[in-house]
Amino acid sequence: MDILETAAYDQRQRRNTYCVLFLSLSPFFLAIAVYFYLWIPDSSPSVLAAAIKAAPVISLALLVLSYKGERSLLGVAGGLIFSAGGDCCLIWPELFLHGMASFALAHLLYSLTFLSTRYSSLSPSSSLSYFFCLILWLLGGGVYAYLFPFLQKTPDAAVLTPGVGVYVALIVLMATLAVLTRRPLIMLGSLIFMTSDLTLALQTFKVTEPLEHGRHIVMTTYYLAQLLIAVGDIKAVEGGEEFAKWKKS
Repeated sequence: MDILETAAYDQRQRRNTYCVLFLSLSPFFLAIAVYFYLWIPDSSPSVLAAAIKAAPVISLALLVLSYKGERSLLGVAGGLIFSAGGDCCLIWPELFLHGMASFALAHLLYSLTFLSTRYSSLSPSSSLSYFFCLILWLLGGGVYAYLFPFLQKTPDAAVLTPGVGVYVALIVLMATLAVLTRRPLIMLGSLIFMTSDLTLALQTFKVTEPLEHGRHIVMTTYYLAQLLIAVGDIKAVEGGEEFAKWKKS
């Protein structure tokens, strides 16, 4: 095949890959539709409510596993599974610390993934990327300082105050490494995740009055963030294979 035929073939293959990926996301979109349709009140925690809330993220974990295999359990798929565990814990207010710990482990696994060789095949990050990362850390520190007096008023202040500090550090670390990957979906997903958690924290610790559609905002941004990270990780696999082929040619 000449260059034009090869380019056309690659374009068809890429289009087919995107179609297959979109169809593979059908369980995720269906699970989200069920969650928002049923919209079980926060005041009615149950195993059913936990399962419905965690179902979209579990479907993403299974999708990543199908593309990357068991090794992804120590990466994004594992992070999604821990996130689903956090979703279940947050159904019950008394399990808030357990949920936060589960999400912290998820961010740790995401961070380890973004440090892997599959993400380091791109050219070195620019000074602008490092400047943006500095902004993220300053923002994270500012948010924690702002939350600190409100955390001191909680019944579990002795545990919650340092726990939230560790959690903020881990999510900012995850977002920092996501920015340094220079992969748009991963970067955007991490930043939206931070936005979702900030919105949740402001309401949970009574920094602001409950927003009229606060839960909608939190869950919409949360599911979107997880979707972008999962798809970004799948595309990183494909990108890594293309990069390897390019080096051999």
